[in-house]
Amino acid sequence: MREYITPERIANQIRLRRSNFLGTFIIVEGRSDKLVYERLFCTEKCEFSIASNKDNVINALNILDQDNFKGVLAIVYADFTILEGSVHISSNLLITDDHDLEIMLIKSPALDKLLREIGSEEKILKFGKDARKALVECGKIIGYLRWTSLKHNLNLKFEELTFSKFIEQKSLTINTLTLIQVVKNHSQKPALVDKEVEKLLNALQNPNHDLWHVCCGHDLICILSIGLCKTLGSCNTNDVKPEVLERELRLAYEESYFRSTQLYISIQNWEKNNSPYQIF
Repeated sequence: MREYITPERIANQIRLRRSNFLGTFIIVEGRSDKLVYERLFCTEKCEFSIASNKDNVINALNILDQDNFKGVLAIVYADFTILEGSVHISSNLLITDDHDLEIMLIKSPALDKLLREIGSEEKILKFGKDARKALVECGKIIGYLRWTSLKHNLNLKFEELTFSKFIEQKSLTINTLTLIQVVKNHSQKPALVDKEVEKLLNALQNPNHDLWHVCCGHDLICILSIGLCKTLGSCNTNDVKPEVLERELRLAYEESYFRSTQLYISIQNWEKNNSPYQIF
């Protein structure tokens, strides 16, 4: 079905819905984004459109902006744009504070609530590291590999990756060469030279980088899933599948957490500049 979701179709659907809805149209990347935002926004004042991916969001918004269509706001993941120094030109396009929405959830007290609920206090204390920092330190290597793949057109595949193949479960650490080998094989890219990819990855790393922009939220949740089975808890694998943890984090995320974000402030400013359209 995703191949049928095009920017033109999204824009046309929003135009058609305007005759029956006078509020704000919000375009987001995926269903999980909608599930979070509809708990934070006033759904009587907003209607959501799921675009399936970031490019569709931006291109659909461009179509509507060119038509001077009023009352539409798009929210996308920052991904690596902040690190790249990229700038979005539309005043109707906002980005997440961090790499993606899942990172915003993990960065918030929602993670602490989840760990108290299903983690092991004894094991977390024995682990001897802050769980959130451990996730970020582990996930940053995958994030840098994702960024390396994008910058150098390596076309590495990260979807459906088996994280247990490269994560050391007791310490929640990653050997970079092992990660590269696993991802390379998963992507069916035998021609890539491991050491050359590692060299490109290392060249990207910078101690000044904000790791919340380097790390991908899905990666951290997959690492957390492994940790809760051994290092941070004694959970059954099926009980802490990544999709289960994502749902639990969404439910644990409170409106008060969102009100402390830059995205919340940006939406407030958008409302001021786009009266009478509202979101909160």
